[in-house]
Amino acid sequence: MTLAALKQAVLEANLATVRHGLVKATFGNASGIDRGSERIAIKPSGVPYEEMTADHMVVTDLAGRTFDNRFRPSSDLDTHLVLYRAFPTVGAIIHTHSTYATIMAQARRPIPPLGTTHADYFHGTIPVTRDLTTEEITERYVEATGEVIAETVGKGDPLAIPAVLVAGHGPFVWGRDPEQAVLNAMILEEVAKMAWHGAALDAVPPPISQTLLDRHYLRKHGANATYGQ
Repeated sequence: MTLAALKQAVLEANLATVRHGLVKATFGNASGIDRGSERIAIKPSGVPYEEMTADHMVVTDLAGRTFDNRFRPSSDLDTHLVLYRAFPTVGAIIHTHSTYATIMAQARRPIPPLGTTHADYFHGTIPVTRDLTTEEITERYVEATGEVIAETVGKGDPLAIPAVLVAGHGPFVWGRDPEQAVLNAMILEEVAKMAWHGAALDAVPPPISQTLLDRHYLRKHGANATYGQ
């Protein structure tokens, strides 16, 4: 992917989060990486979405060194960098404060696979991180946020459950490219909304069976996927 194409894709991902109601004000950011050149494009810090263009996207390397000093990168850059280094198959990352996913993060409530909507995109429970320690918050908060997400994913496939709720903060979502990351962020918010309202109706309902979870997830994402053209 050319640098210009990467910046345009990342711009469109950032604008899509606003268009789909996942971001208010400037509470959010999207980035993408070209794995060939190891160049990352990320939203600039504090620039209103309605003013952003592809030229506003800040380009860095995996160490966080910028290639253009006109704009400062998102204040969450170090979180994105940790995740790109930890998850080599990930090509884009999105952070939002979307309402229901953030409610679940603030309540420290993981989102179990309660139905097939969840199972179509997340192959299991969407987890919540542990709380950051005082030292992590005071000394390296942004980097530690990425580390606790990577710690929560552990040795699992990050693309099988492409989201983590950061305790007391909000969701981080990813995908193979910016477009997929936006879709995952949208579906995360929807399943968080359904889980929240489902719990309000009664006690937390039980998850669907592993068989049904596998059936729905693997028809879209498995080696012998049958969904789509």
